[in-house]
Amino acid sequence: MPQVQHLLKTIVPILFGTAIYAFGLHYFVISNELMEGGVTGVALLLNYIFGLQPSVSTLLLNIPLFFVGWRLLGRAPMLYTIIGTMSVSFFLWIMELLISAGWLVPFKTEHDLFLVSAYAGVTLGTGLGIVFRYGGTTGGADIVARIANKWKGVSIGRTILMIDVVVIGLSVFFLPIEKILYTFVAVFIASKLIDVLIEGSYATQAFTIISNRSEEVAAVITKELDRGATIFPAFGAYSNQPKNVIYCVVSRTEMKRLKDLVHSIDPLAFLIITKVHDVVGEGFKPNG
Repeated sequence: MPQVQHLLKTIVPILFGTAIYAFGLHYFVISNELMEGGVTGVALLLNYIFGLQPSVSTLLLNIPLFFVGWRLLGRAPMLYTIIGTMSVSFFLWIMELLISAGWLVPFKTEHDLFLVSAYAGVTLGTGLGIVFRYGGTTGGADIVARIANKWKGVSIGRTILMIDVVVIGLSVFFLPIEKILYTFVAVFIASKLIDVLIEGSYATQAFTIISNRSEEVAAVITKELDRGATIFPAFGAYSNQPKNVIYCVVSRTEMKRLKDLVHSIDPLAFLIITKVHDVVGEGFKPNG
């Protein structure tokens, strides 16, 4: 029962976040022919060019990535990604039904696209921020980025940025340049809001973990998150016993997963989470 309650406390916010995200896409972005990055951006292009519904194309584009990610990244990291991606497609389908029935009239304007892009950024950023905060993702570029990080050591953030730039850049051939420039405004606002919702404005966090099962905790961090961990010998002043302290740094999307992993092994583990201003090294930004 506790595991079911924990699962519900994670899945329900992810569903809520994807609902907000799907609403923002239809109400502000698609109705004004703006763009998005990643696989969602590809789905929007298919909608603008061929009229293919985003609820269908988003899911179809992600299915091959599910299989690749499941095989290369493992079951655990992909579980919440699949939940997040499928719920985005589901809520996009719900929005399409509401719009076709006339129960939802998207906001469309030709006179104040800056206002539209600002509200688009707020809704998309709020939705994604909630999803990321609870350990989920919306698939697509995130899966590709994690695979590139695991096998080539390329920064997750850098890979996602490159994919977004390529996808939005391709829209130059199909959309007015004005719409693309306003898209960058929406993407910028969304990215800042995601950072604030997750953990202030910091993209990475340092974890100091004190546990009686430190070797098991370090092993699961290495295996499940593919992150390095350093173990320091220490001595507990209160317990008057030797202790091991684990130190590791993870990206913002891995925070919830790391806390869950640690407490699944040692519910009594003591965690100190520190905001990190900059990280240079393997798995993050390269030296130089």
